[in-house]
Amino acid sequence: MKIAFFGSSLVSAYWNGAATYYRGLVKELHRRGHQVTFFEPDAFERQAHRDMDDPPWAEVVVYEATEAGAEGALDRARGTDVLVKASGVGVLDDVLEQGVLDRRGDGLALLWDVDAPATLARMEADVADPLRSLVPEYDLVLTYGGGAPVIDRYRALGANECIPIYNALDPETHHPVPPDGRFAADLAFLGNRLPDREARVGEFFLRAAELLPERSFLLGGAGWEDRDLPPNVRLLGHVSTNEHNAFNSTPLTVLNVLRASMAANGWSPATRVFEAAGAGACLMSDAWQGLDDFLEPGREVLVATSGEDVAAVLEAVSAEAAARIGAAARQRVLAEHTYAHRAAQVEQVLARAAVAA
Repeated sequence: MKIAFFGSSLVSAYWNGAATYYRGLVKELHRRGHQVTFFEPDAFERQAHRDMDDPPWAEVVVYEATEAGAEGALDRARGTDVLVKASGVGVLDDVLEQGVLDRRGDGLALLWDVDAPATLARMEADVADPLRSLVPEYDLVLTYGGGAPVIDRYRALGANECIPIYNALDPETHHPVPPDGRFAADLAFLGNRLPDREARVGEFFLRAAELLPERSFLLGGAGWEDRDLPPNVRLLGHVSTNEHNAFNSTPLTVLNVLRASMAANGWSPATRVFEAAGAGACLMSDAWQGLDDFLEPGREVLVATSGEDVAAVLEAVSAEAAARIGAAARQRVLAEHTYAHRAAQVEQVLARAAVAA
């Protein structure tokens, strides 16, 4: 199939948490014989902060972040077998949402929601939201998380079908590497500062640091510069995707903290869950429904319900136990949760949708 994908960015992870997800899926779809063109706007300084060249497994089209630029990109995608509008492009989303439908022709039009809890909350709160009336017109809604709660909410808005395509591991890009002293810590967390995340980072990460002043904590991600931090928290700022393996391979433990909306929905493993597991990290996660569908608590992931719990778990885990948990997590995701697995699922979903159209 020829697939036209309108998303935030394939070539830049700068303020773009979906980059790993897009890259893993698109590369594996290419390997399965599909041709993907990824359309992304020149916006938010992402092109100035590229962390990869145009890949051989996709054509990347960067268009001007204007209505004329978006319309031109949409015209170029006309006639493809599958037109995908991903959520959160951040520029002229309403133009793209309608434009993909207008240019569908005999192909399929998909809404691919990479932040379903936020998108659904917005549409449910505003009957005049531009996307809300368009949901029933898409052949299919795909999400990268959310499970049954998200499926039910999308169906209530008239979606023909909603299927989660979860985050996963690309073992070619995320894998164990030798430790790097720059990332040495007892507990490390990587995530940009966002309103929907900050309070939970304060609870699970910064509170634990306050409770364990003799232990070392490492905070990576953009936006934390003006946040008051405990003295045992070292701030890194933005960490390039090229350094994620070292970031995950070095500390004793690596923390995952879901954004509040995703934790409330459950079944929403972030990309960093699989990145860390792929690097063999001893992952500690906040507790959320559905986590045990991906990793087994206690054997493949450590689970905490509060900052106090994080501190207690961290105090109890030895270096030997951490290595054992990290190895078990890596084995699990390689067996069940790679982007090759997800691309095969997408291919099956698209084949069924094409027959039904």
